[in-house]
Amino acid sequence: MADTNAPRKYSAGKRRISMYLSWSFPAEIRPDLGNCDNRYAALAEARRIFYPTMEQFSDPQKFDQAIPGTLAMFFSDLLPAQRVLQEASQQPVPLLERVNKAGELTPLDERTLEDVDTLIVLGGDHQCTNQRPNVGEADALRHFLSREGNRLVICPHHDVGSSADWATREKEHRHHGDAVVSGQDRWGGFARSLFEILEIPVENRYGLSPAKVKGAQEPTPLSMVESDTPGLLQGVPTFNAHMHLPHLALTKDDKSVRVLATQSINPDAPPHPFVEAGNREFNALLWLPPSGKRAADVLITDVTHFMTMFGGAQSQQRFWQNLARW
Repeated sequence: MADTNAPRKYSAGKRRISMYLSWSFPAEIRPDLGNCDNRYAALAEARRIFYPTMEQFSDPQKFDQAIPGTLAMFFSDLLPAQRVLQEASQQPVPLLERVNKAGELTPLDERTLEDVDTLIVLGGDHQCTNQRPNVGEADALRHFLSREGNRLVICPHHDVGSSADWATREKEHRHHGDAVVSGQDRWGGFARSLFEILEIPVENRYGLSPAKVKGAQEPTPLSMVESDTPGLLQGVPTFNAHMHLPHLALTKDDKSVRVLATQSINPDAPPHPFVEAGNREFNALLWLPPSGKRAADVLITDVTHFMTMFGGAQSQQRFWQNLARW
């Protein structure tokens, strides 16, 4: 996968972007397949559920049929975003793993961040693997945010089955309808720890079924909420139609967080507590302009918006270009 120690040569005056996949590869492949909760599906499981659409991955000589095969597919689907970011910024864009296949840790320390202007944290970790910055990393991130012109993009994913009530879990599962996902699949522990450490009043909640264009797999257009001052959504009518996207909830009435866009919930999906409470859209893109000691911008969206397999690819590529040039 990624070579985290490869030297990088940057050109002056252009954005220096790093993508940081916050998983621990060894921790994600550790679960016993008898435990269905809070883990990636094995590639063979996904093939069986979606037969025959994934049979191009059936050769065990080419594709690991266990959980590592699924992680390899996840990683590979981030490469188009990496390529577009490189082309738009005219700079190398490393794709780093927090803990790679060999068990080597790449921390978010001063060395990792010293030559970065835009850091994209991609939440590929399950909460149960306990990925969290240490004290030194937290200090390095605060220093990163103290530099004017820097950008931090935090990308969690769904938090399915957080309720202790089994009936609620079943209702949530029927709503999104993804047979690969069990009753509990809680992602984004590293991102959630960043919200806590950096005092960002946001939490990724649920796994909501997004609305799609009738008769197609493409998502319906985003609803623009507050003024898109950074220009991130210019030429970006949609994100994607992943089967379960989080609501990026504001945990307190804090004017420092601006909701730039919301996405419609599938009106034909089975009931969900969030919908039953009267909600028809979920927060899809948040922006925190510089404030107080924080001189950098913070952007929050879902990790799958840096992937291509869930529709809306052309629109998302424009989003990556806008981000690289912001």
